[in-house]
Amino acid sequence: MTDGEVETLLDRLLDESKISHDRRIAKDLLRSALDIGRDSTSTLNLKIASSAIAEMREAFAMFAPFVDRKKVTIFGSARTTKDDPLYRQTEAVAAKLAQNGWMVMTGAGPGIMEAGMSGAGREMSIGVSIRLPFETSANPIIAGDEKYVAMKYFFTRKLMLVKESHAFICMPGGFGTLDEMFELLTLSQTGKGNPVPIVILDLPGDPFWENLDAFIRETLVPRKLVSAQDLALYKVCNSVDQAVLEIDNFYSNFHSMRYVGKKLVLRLNKTLTKSQIDDLNASFGDICVGESHLEVVKTSRQEIDDNDNPDKFRLALQFARRDFGRLRQLIDAINRF
Repeated sequence: MTDGEVETLLDRLLDESKISHDRRIAKDLLRSALDIGRDSTSTLNLKIASSAIAEMREAFAMFAPFVDRKKVTIFGSARTTKDDPLYRQTEAVAAKLAQNGWMVMTGAGPGIMEAGMSGAGREMSIGVSIRLPFETSANPIIAGDEKYVAMKYFFTRKLMLVKESHAFICMPGGFGTLDEMFELLTLSQTGKGNPVPIVILDLPGDPFWENLDAFIRETLVPRKLVSAQDLALYKVCNSVDQAVLEIDNFYSNFHSMRYVGKKLVLRLNKTLTKSQIDDLNASFGDICVGESHLEVVKTSRQEIDDNDNPDKFRLALQFARRDFGRLRQLIDAINRF
């Protein structure tokens, strides 16, 4: 079958399936699936691709009703017991965030994951679990709920917990928690994920994350393996109130961002004065390309067509796209106004 004949068949399939929304993307997805088969790839690779797409579809459907709800993901050890002070601290921070309107997402397992859901309550909890030989079901708080999905692969599970969330709290944990925390920082550092508050939460007098923070500051930064500005990407906290304040403050003025053409558009909850914008330009001109600067812009046609927060005040810049720690510092400065 020629490529042209394949394209004709794909168009006919889309027509008969009545797929019109984002038709080009749907067609690309179908074409890629066919190409994998035509490549005579191995059975294992076919199973991985098929399973990943199937479970992402299930997760997308589960999250769809909550697309406009603000969500925070809590990562932490599955081994933390109910009598551990960390368990009680996680319950407390989740409860306070839920009271402030945040839905709490966890991996739906035991330990810290269960503590987060215990604090938030079933109604305000969302679970994305991993199917493991020694963890056969979700914790009793979220098991059987419509806001729960189980996944086969760590990478698809992590994608959902990260993609759908607007803030993160990392409690102490082992290899899995450290992997999740460092991936969050990598996504923020490289611009693969939008800036979000990342809180790493310790118990008072029990410096789990403080020790890691010291390693980053005293070893990684001096060796120039990360920049000093990258330290702005996360916040070490040791109290529930401090953690909640860090998350809520991040969205006190900053609302969201989007690239429109070559410009990065920051959508804000409050209008800034000319003097405030001048101050921002004086402090953050280094992250603007060439002679460009932060400026007030109108809502773009693309944003209007997408109904993408058209009523928000907008600042735009031609961002150099290399120092996302400095972008986070810009957002922090905007939130002080």
